Amino acid sequence: MEKQDETNLNKDQYSGEHCENEEKCSGLCCTKVEHFSVNFGNTKVLEDVNLHIHCGELTAIIGPNGGGKSTLLKAMLGDVKHSGQLSYLSEHEKNRAHPVIGYVPQHLSFDIGTPTSVLDLFMVCNSKIPAWLTSTKKIISKVKESLSIVKSEHLINRRMGALSGGELQRVLLALALDPIPDLLLLDEPVSGIDQKGLEVFYDTVSELRRKYDLSIVLISHDLDIVEKYADRVILLNGKVLCNGSPKEVFNNEITTKIFGMSWFKRRPTDHENDEGRDK
Repeated sequence: MEKQDETNLNKDQYSGEHCENEEKCSGLCCTKVEHFSVNFGNTKVLEDVNLHIHCGELTAIIGPNGGGKSTLLKAMLGDVKHSGQLSYLSEHEKNRAHPVIGYVPQHLSFDIGTPTSVLDLFMVCNSKIPAWLTSTKKIISKVKESLSIVKSEHLINRRMGALSGGELQRVLLALALDPIPDLLLLDEPVSGIDQKGLEVFYDTVSELRRKYDLSIVLISHDLDIVEKYADRVILLNGKVLCNGSPKEVFNNEITTKIFGMSWFKRRPTDHENDEGRDK
């Protein structure tokens, strides 16, 4: 496996400019992942991963199954023991002690027969005091406001089990955006969703990124989606193999070797061509 520095296609070259509206961008300039490593027993899952994730950018992480993509997000969330440092730098290069992270998982496990509504979910996840000690009108108003961000306020009284796959993921996105985070992590958020739901979800994410200047990290196996929406792409397989624009990473020989094709040319690898001629 080649060294990260040798395959890093596009070193971070940013002006350091930052959105002037501190509320809009949550005061964040850059998220730094430095020297992240994760071991499960004697198995090394991640080794010396270094990333810079800037405001207003969607960084997509691609790679083979078992390459450590979801583990990296869980380590960033603090759910997996790791070495290394996660830091958040403001416009003036000052670390923020308690950054806000929003997270949308691939799946949410629950009993589809439960009478729990979307409103109930928000109340359970966000209420710091028992619901009966606060105004129901205020709670409903706040939840509607959160759902309106993803154009889903009409779902507030819908049973969780009655939501379509796309509706559920938009609800989870609204939950992840309450409050507006410094960093939004999306772990294959549209797995199993139909094409229309997929497009609605990503169009919503793109609109929110522009509106709030969000830093977003997306894990996806759908390279067409990555090509359309990502600003930067990280190829990860235990370590960062290459890092650059979608075009740079997809046309890199390492990506071609892992995925079996040159993505932009949509052609099989030479190895596959040889096999085809032998048949």
